[in-house]
Amino acid sequence: MVLKEFIQMKRDRVTFAMMVGIPLLQLMMFGFAINSDPRHLPTALRCADQGPFARTFIQAMRTSDYFVIVRETAAEAETQRLLQLGDVQFVINIPVDFSHQLLRGERPTVLIEADATDPAATGPALAAVNALAGSVFNHDLPGPLARLQGKAGPVDFEIHAQYNPENITQYNVVPGLMGVVLTMTMVIITALAITRERERGTMENLLATPVRPFEVIVGKILPYIAVGYIQVTLILVAARFVFNVPMVGSLLLLYVVALLFIGANLAVGITFSTLAKNQLQAVQMAFFFFLPSILLSGFMFPFRGMPDWAQAVGSCLPNTHFLRIVRGILLKGNGLAEITPELWPLLLFLAVAMTIGVKRYRQTLD
Repeated sequence: MVLKEFIQMKRDRVTFAMMVGIPLLQLMMFGFAINSDPRHLPTALRCADQGPFARTFIQAMRTSDYFVIVRETAAEAETQRLLQLGDVQFVINIPVDFSHQLLRGERPTVLIEADATDPAATGPALAAVNALAGSVFNHDLPGPLARLQGKAGPVDFEIHAQYNPENITQYNVVPGLMGVVLTMTMVIITALAITRERERGTMENLLATPVRPFEVIVGKILPYIAVGYIQVTLILVAARFVFNVPMVGSLLLLYVVALLFIGANLAVGITFSTLAKNQLQAVQMAFFFFLPSILLSGFMFPFRGMPDWAQAVGSCLPNTHFLRIVRGILLKGNGLAEITPELWPLLLFLAVAMTIGVKRYRQTLD
């Protein structure tokens, strides 16, 4: 019996590949990609002082592991838009007369605005700023100015955690669950669609019907779009009335975008269904797709804390872009103009997955 099972395992190459591939995938992601202490976060600078202490502080921020100054601007409206689009994680505002106030011992205030939609991405960096301020000016405060080297530091920081000022985890997790739930259910359900027909012996009847492969796939997908919208509605109702998640943006826009995301996941499921020989293989393929969709999308761990290769892989997954869209609409009030950069990857993924599914289904007709 043991020998028989090994022979069967050898014959079922897809299952054997999953048994080896899934542990390796988990090892790679948890060992290299997942990072709960994100660094090199994109930061915008708005400096109204050109004094020596302001320059010292800016240079210290540049050499810090937590901040990368990607934009310098004098317009407040531009910095707010950068935060809203998610192009930067922080905006550092250095006030006028920063250096003069520091020399007079008036403890000037540096305003740091943070995109707090994901509290885990901002917490360590903000803690590093407070630690940095206590020592960064010591070299520039010798002799009689040494009195300014107080334990609390010569500078005060005012933190504005925008979009989630109280750092409530549910505001970040609950909207993200929409993408996770849709990915899990839509891919698995449709992955069983064609393999179920094959195992039940009804595939011949399906092939005998006067319909084209594209029509078969669309017919398999359409009923589950309604199921997906029911799930979206349930999650939004729970988010509003159970978890008190703010809904600043347009729910109509969210429902329209959800159609693309649901279609993309259904197309993936159909593709797996045409590749798998049985329902077990279809479920295994769906799980193989679902695992990185959770871990590399920014749902559980900060996306910017991952290495470049992991971010590249995550950017290929539809869940990554959908999470940004959902959180942007609900928490930031983003409109169509702000979410457009995240829409075209969804459209591209949908087109590619649908094309592969149709091509594979054509091969089953031979």
